[in-house]
Amino acid sequence: MIVKKFLATFLVFLVAVLLVACNSNSSEKSKADSTSSESKEIKIGATAGPYSDMVKKAIKPGLEEKGYKVEIVEFSDYIQPNKALNEGSIQANLFQHTIYLENFEKENNMDLTALITVPTAPMGIYSNKYKSLDEVEDGATITIPNDPTNAARAFNTLQDEGLIKIDPNADPLKVSEKDIIENPKNLKFQPLEAGQLPRSVDSADLAAVPGNYALAANMNLLDALALENMLDQYRNVVAVKAEDEDSQLAKDLIEVVQSEEFEKVIDAEFEGFGKPEWMKNR
Repeated sequence: MIVKKFLATFLVFLVAVLLVACNSNSSEKSKADSTSSESKEIKIGATAGPYSDMVKKAIKPGLEEKGYKVEIVEFSDYIQPNKALNEGSIQANLFQHTIYLENFEKENNMDLTALITVPTAPMGIYSNKYKSLDEVEDGATITIPNDPTNAARAFNTLQDEGLIKIDPNADPLKVSEKDIIENPKNLKFQPLEAGQLPRSVDSADLAAVPGNYALAANMNLLDALALENMLDQYRNVVAVKAEDEDSQLAKDLIEVVQSEEFEKVIDAEFEGFGKPEWMKNR
């Protein structure tokens, strides 16, 4: 009798354990399924214009083939895309170069990371007065960006075109007018806010206009007398939170950007955009 009661109690206990285990496994599976589903619904931020278009035309289709549901969130400034990424309301963004990203991180105590560089609209030297840089006259004026980062890009481009010579010991990322050791054409530099540079093409002899501002003003990149041979640090990047650097989404974003389909869209839809070194050398 005692043995029967023990066996009955044991069976009840065993059934209870099995039910709890099943419910636990079911709950865990449901949670895993929910997490997996959530990870496939993503938001990518970009500034309105060419980089929002790049996400839409060259990145989103590849991610959708991998099963993602992608929403593009457009921003009108260079502050909110990183704040949204840091807060988690978007999972990636595309609008900034590495130097800007690193400075923004430090100044705002964020931990973001660049996944991969993408083709970027280069700075161009534009003119309504000259048809080629060979025509540039002595004492010609050239408007340049008044911020140090973009000014350095302008000086590097002018050196590449043989119009000036920069001290070889100067840091290419921090070049300023004081680093110019030869200026055979006696060019006169007029710093302006970057947003004013497209309009300055009408008043100055030459204008060094960053690509994003040129496109915003409906200028054709291929109309430039010279396009910047851009350093990769100035090329825009796909960025994510540092904690997501090794996530499946990060791996898929890199794979999409490195795909042949991505490059075909760039060649067809983004003429004049400078390709990063990894794309040139493969």
